[in-house]
Amino acid sequence: MAAKVGTIFLRQGKVGDFRSLRWLDLAHLQIPRHGCVFYSSLPQEKKEKLTKGPGLGDFISGDVQSTDSWEEYMGKLKLEKGDKRLRLPPWLKREIPMGKNYHKLKGHLRELNLATVCEEAKCPNIGECWGGGEDHTSTATIMVMGDTCTRGCRFCSVKTARRPPPLDPNEPVHTAEAISRWGVDYIVITSVDRDDVPDGGSAHFSECVKEVKKRIPSILVECLTPDFRGDMDAVATVARSGLDVYAHNIETVKRLTPYVRDPRAKYDQTLQVLAHVKKVVPDMVTKSSIMLGLGETDKEVRTAMEDLRTVGVDCLTLGQYMQPTKRHLKVQEYVTPAKFKQWEEVGGEMGFAYTASGPLVRSSYRAGEFYIKNLLNKKRTKVDVETNSQQS
Repeated sequence: MAAKVGTIFLRQGKVGDFRSLRWLDLAHLQIPRHGCVFYSSLPQEKKEKLTKGPGLGDFISGDVQSTDSWEEYMGKLKLEKGDKRLRLPPWLKREIPMGKNYHKLKGHLRELNLATVCEEAKCPNIGECWGGGEDHTSTATIMVMGDTCTRGCRFCSVKTARRPPPLDPNEPVHTAEAISRWGVDYIVITSVDRDDVPDGGSAHFSECVKEVKKRIPSILVECLTPDFRGDMDAVATVARSGLDVYAHNIETVKRLTPYVRDPRAKYDQTLQVLAHVKKVVPDMVTKSSIMLGLGETDKEVRTAMEDLRTVGVDCLTLGQYMQPTKRHLKVQEYVTPAKFKQWEEVGGEMGFAYTASGPLVRSSYRAGEFYIKNLLNKKRTKVDVETNSQQS
């Protein structure tokens, strides 16, 4: 048996006949780390795949095409007792961020001393969103009220402290300046939790939205907000600031909430925030997000989705939880693209106006923004038509 690190070559022909060598990726075989694999001990399915696979000559000539798709992936998807962590499946691997748009956007943010959740939360889509993707339209989620949170959720890599630096009074203006430079027509503004500030920072958040709208009246603004400790007056302050989409994430199912989120972030409180937004501004588009892969059951996910619809949530995103550092919660399961597709269909059946569901979908994922932008433009057109009808 000829071998190299990470790969096993299995010889099926005569001794010295290297043209008949076949390969297997060790990640696809659930075996002891220092164990040995013999062709005769493999399941028939893997034998057939091995026989049909590329030979050593194909590797030498460079004619091997990557076939790592979720349908063919044979690695472990669920964490079992004794496992340190799961290997990242191929559908979650992303290219390193690059491109002119990416560097230009990053330069503007540093120049104005602004933070983004894209960087702080180590989002896997940062290269696509900042780089502009295929259509060259850049998107970023500005994070206001500083880069340090007063809470410590076990899934989030944003810095934490009991007493973060004071709010920057110039931040609303700087935020608006940065956004006006990008020339985008849809922006997401989010923030850290600021439990050290009397109103949770709601007035500051509201001012950021007003400054952006003052400079670019036509821009669509989505705000991904904290729960403001359940202070409904603070929620109303942001809801009435002139934004177009009010987003607040439920993050996970009810059973896992105390384990995944900071103890001050409660499942029912999140639902109350989303319900109050609709009460204050009935026509507001509301949005929430659920992470999968933390140990939830299908029944629990469905219940969480039903709870969100009960309080009138219009848009929902579902994405794969990915452990940002070794200090954070381990991934309990890598959910397949097929399963995410099922949840997207369930969302449609439940009546969500839009459901974005996929391994790399995040609450501010750009694909969803394009759809929501069209949804909002249709609402604006409807309002204009009704107004003109009343005037005539």
